Order: sequence, then C-alpha cells, then structure tokens
Amino acid sequence: MCYRVVVDLEMCGIPQNCRNSLFKWADETIQIGAVLLDENYEIVDRFNTYVSPEYGYINGKIRNLTGISNKEVADAPKMTEALQMFTNWIPEGDVEMVSWSMSDAYQFRHELIGKQIENNRMEELLENWNDCQATFSEKLNKNRVYNLEEALIIADIEPKGSAHDGLWDAYNTALLFAKMETEPELVLNDVFEQARKEEVEHLSNPLGELFRELDLQLAS
Repeated sequence: MCYRVVVDLEMCGIPQNCRNSLFKWADETIQIGAVLLDENYEIVDRFNTYVSPEYGYINGKIRNLTGISNKEVADAPKMTEALQMFTNWIPEGDVEMVSWSMSDAYQFRHELIGKQIENNRMEELLENWNDCQATFSEKLNKNRVYNLEEALIIADIEPKGSAHDGLWDAYNTALLFAKMETEPELVLNDVFEQARKEEVEHLSNPLGELFRELDLQLAS
C-alpha cells in the first residue's frame, strides 16, 4: 500500500546571537503536525506534537500567529525525540511526503544537520517529497505562488480548524492534495472560475482583432 504523509511545521525565530556554527539558520521547529492518507486519499490517522526549541524562543508575533506559547513547549520533546516519534508513527513501505511548499522539507534538513540528529528514516523520507503548492499553481496554469488560505478558497474547500496550527494546516493541505489527485480536472470555486474565464476572454479579444488586421493586410 502506498501512503501519503501530509506534514506542516510551525516555527519560531532564533536571534542572531543564539545561532552557532552548527545551527546557523533563522528558524526552529516548535510543532510537527501531520495526517496520513491511504491509497484512496482518505485521511486515516493524525500526528501532532509540540517541539521544545533549543536556540530560539516564541515571541509575541509567533504566539499571536500560532497560538503556541513558550510555556506549552517548555516540557515538549526536543527535536531528536520528536523526530523519532514522528518517524515511528509513519508506516513502513512506500511513503510519499507532502507539504505546502518545500520550506518544511528544508527545515527538517536544517534540524538534522544543525542538531546532528541521526534518523535514517527521515533521511529516506526527504528523498520523496511532493510540493503541493507548486502542483496547485500548475493546475491553474499560473506562475504566481498562492498561500494555503487562498488555494483553499479557489478550490472551494472549507478549511477546518485554525490557520497556522500545524495539525490543521496539514489536514487542510491534505484535503486540497486529495482533491487535486482524484479530480480529473480540478473543480474550482464558481466565483474564481467565472473570473478566470473573463480574464481569458479579455486577453483573447485583442489577439482576435490583431489576427483580423493581419488577414486584411495580406488580402490587400
């Protein structure tokens, strides 16, 4: 059986003077949220843990954004243990990792390198990663990058829970990912679909006039 694990990380910042030669990046994980999809793209399990940061801390901006406080992560597992819990939860066999953009994959890599964590399973999972954000832009035939909230509205999916909560962001990403994988042509919100058609018509009219002018010039 092929499983998909849709994951979302929440992070806090690390002050410049708290970084070192090993952990030199600006962000540190404070939550891992994930859902498991079976071969039919049905959500069959969930995973959630806070992570105690070792270099950074949760300031007011991150507290307001995520709802996570320093008190809540104080007794949480550190990243080595949290990653072990996460990879133990993931079934063995064929697994595809999915996230909204590649930033979470990069963050996992930073955590492994910067904290010298040995986790062979996580190393394997990082080799099979699907950028759901890029797929969505491709489905719309657009070059622009959409945030998750925009994409859910466009795809006519009512989000569950709270934005910037790792578990709920993973859950909502999974709903969108499953929709993209199972619908032959992605069904969009009626308002957005109509606006897109009007945009196409607006662009096509000048081209049609140009071709007519070229035909007249050739005829003369």
